[in-house]
Amino acid sequence: MLLLLLGIIVLHVTVLVLLFVSTIVSQWLVNGGHTADLWQNCTSGNVFHCLASSNNEWLQSVQAMMILSVIFSVL
Repeated sequence: MLLLLLGIIVLHVTVLVLLFVSTIVSQWLVNGGHTADLWQNCTSGNVFHCLASSNNEWLQSVQAMMILSVIFSVL
């Protein structure tokens, strides 16, 4: 029984770490000189440009759910 409880705790800590990393990480998709993530899209060439992600409703809802999931996980 103690081993099962320890496994559940390890699983929850792993999920928390992955949640924080996926929310905070700055590059989800890297393609040559272009990087994209949940918060901004960047291109690197002669000059490095970063633009905010598009204002699509689905993207804003994903951003809100990621922030809420981090807050509720901490609580």
